[in-house]
Amino acid sequence: MTDAAPAPAISVALCTYNGARFIRRQLAGILAQTLPPAQLVVSDDASADDTVSIVEQELAAHRASGAPTPELVLLRNETALGVTANFEQALRACTGELIALSDQDDEWEPDKLERMAAYFAQRPGLGFLHTDATLIDDDGLPAGGTLFGVLEVTDEERAAVHSGHAFDVFVRRNLATGATAMVTADLLRSALPFPAEWVHDEWLAVQAAARGRLELSERPLTRYRRHDENQIGAGDPTLRHKIGRVLGRRGDRNRMLAVRSRILSERLAGAADVSWENRTLAEEKALFEAERAALPISRPARVSRVIRLARGGRYGRFASRGRLDVLRDLLQPA
Repeated sequence: MTDAAPAPAISVALCTYNGARFIRRQLAGILAQTLPPAQLVVSDDASADDTVSIVEQELAAHRASGAPTPELVLLRNETALGVTANFEQALRACTGELIALSDQDDEWEPDKLERMAAYFAQRPGLGFLHTDATLIDDDGLPAGGTLFGVLEVTDEERAAVHSGHAFDVFVRRNLATGATAMVTADLLRSALPFPAEWVHDEWLAVQAAARGRLELSERPLTRYRRHDENQIGAGDPTLRHKIGRVLGRRGDRNRMLAVRSRILSERLAGAADVSWENRTLAEEKALFEAERAALPISRPARVSRVIRLARGGRYGRFASRGRLDVLRDLLQPA
């Protein structure tokens, strides 16, 4: 009888920016995991508060208690890099085979790392796992609902991901929130470097989906804090919010979608571990977004082009909100 393979080492990539208000709670949850991480990488993006000193104090106190304490790698940016570049810096410093992404203001369930690591052990080849999350308020109390609920993740989207067709979903819109995610070191290497035009978690997720290496779990393993100081995060899917998105000015949105889609298509074109079908899908997405970006400023002049795109079924395949995006392209002022 052979010995079981050792459990893979886990790193936690925690990015901070003026996070003194909540960082103690998040650190407490990380340090109390039933499967402790081997490494904690904290990348601070030029905080002006006591975030860094709190991190050092909490880790020192934990170590002094005799409890298993992860290796601390503390990176301090003199000038802020921004969310995506800061996470890339943190992730590059991680040495674990599995890497959990962490925001500074959430709270983890005690068995989060254990459950996620078990998922990877059961699914050889998995590269990226994200989960649902329970919403909490400033005081850590339930705010009602879950992250998947706010994102309006449909049964059809979940089924597509579970059946191995995640890229069909993620080429249209992102479902993954980095604060709930774990990624393998080899998937990370495939995704580096991160384009400045993409958010780090969206880029990691779409790279994994394109390679057939993404899965989601409906089990909430994170308590996701929603408050006014979130740098990025999920908004409420209210009717008023949706109408505002349709009638608000278009600005650079379509141009940015076209740029992002072109970057994705070009990166996947040279990836030997991405199927021809998914490379083709990425190229079709890039062409679709380029056509949307080139829509005329005049609303009447847009009508025939939008109708042609809609009749071809391309909004359903590639636009994040399908029919709602048809209305958006028809009605939005420039």
